[in-house]
Amino acid sequence: MIGPTMALGGSIQALFMPSSHFIGLMSGTSLDGVDGVLAQIEDAGQLKVLAHDFVPFENAFRSELLSLNQSGSDELHRSALASNTIARHYAEVVTALLHRTRLTAAQVNAIGAHGQTVRHRPLEFDPDVARHLPAVGYTLQLINPALLAELTGIDVVADFRTRDLAAGGQGAPLVPAFHHGVFGQPGRCVAVLNIGGIANLSVLKADGSVLGWDCGPGNALMDFWCARHTGQAFDRDGAWAASGQLHPELLLKMAGESFLRKQPPKSTGRDLFNPDWLLQHLALFEDLKPADVQATLCIYTAFACSQDLLRYAPEACQVVVCGGGALNGALMGQIAAHVPGMSVLNSELLGLPPLQVEAAAFAWLAFKTVRRETSSLPSVTGARGARVLGAIYPR
Repeated sequence: MIGPTMALGGSIQALFMPSSHFIGLMSGTSLDGVDGVLAQIEDAGQLKVLAHDFVPFENAFRSELLSLNQSGSDELHRSALASNTIARHYAEVVTALLHRTRLTAAQVNAIGAHGQTVRHRPLEFDPDVARHLPAVGYTLQLINPALLAELTGIDVVADFRTRDLAAGGQGAPLVPAFHHGVFGQPGRCVAVLNIGGIANLSVLKADGSVLGWDCGPGNALMDFWCARHTGQAFDRDGAWAASGQLHPELLLKMAGESFLRKQPPKSTGRDLFNPDWLLQHLALFEDLKPADVQATLCIYTAFACSQDLLRYAPEACQVVVCGGGALNGALMGQIAAHVPGMSVLNSELLGLPPLQVEAAAFAWLAFKTVRRETSSLPSVTGARGARVLGAIYPR
């Protein structure tokens, strides 16, 4: 059943009480702050969100995280301090969730903590030529999970991505398996488009198979441009973008980005779609009005998402949009216009508000980890097989 109570797949082991509580915490590439949910997961595999909370990042800390996406001075020291700060923000969300639900720390089985991605370079840099082994590369999410366990008194599951990288995968996206459990409909294709800082797509096919990958930029470029020219962290409902005009030559230039033509499995982040990338493209168009750039970025984001929908999803597929991009009316309108044969709807209409989906996914991933159940999909990441993800830091 799709709705506030949602079916989740996976074998069930008799390890826990009939009803278990898990917290999921997510801070994405949008760098806006921490979303958290406290979910009840029944032993039969049903998930229900009991509470949601959000703690924003301060402007100075957001700037520090953004700078850590690029090489700079004293990175190890700054990254360590940022990891501690993130853990404290996460703990603040946990406290709020416990207060809202009147649960104690002892009543929560585990926290699934994603951390803050600052680098994502899978399958790069370090091939073992002597043994004919391909590169593994790395992915880096800032979080001090031991400190989070200490502050909350709850077991913490973190570092979800590196196990998949070790098995030859991209380590991302991780949410398609959860999307399948939440939004999948037997006999019907459903595409789940998550638009955070980066946009990722899960195609849940009618035969039960699942595909998933990163499409390209989500809100990251639009948020940067909006903050730079309006002082606002994001373009509320896409109103500023809607006031501008498309610049076709800029759109064509950005559409030439090779990542958009890569075949899945593929994943990306601010390592590619960052302010420098945008400013390099804009250097050829110095006289553009800021609102016209924003309008073009909105259409570019919709283009990156819709071209993958048209390539890999049948025409009758239902498109469920989540993440902050689902709240951008201009972007939602552009996506719908680019895929006229598909119905495009906000995930809240199916029982799970857009800003809760990713946090709920990490509650579910923690649930799978503590049961030693696999939660990665080789069809999504390209890994050699499904793996149990995450490392556990006891309270």
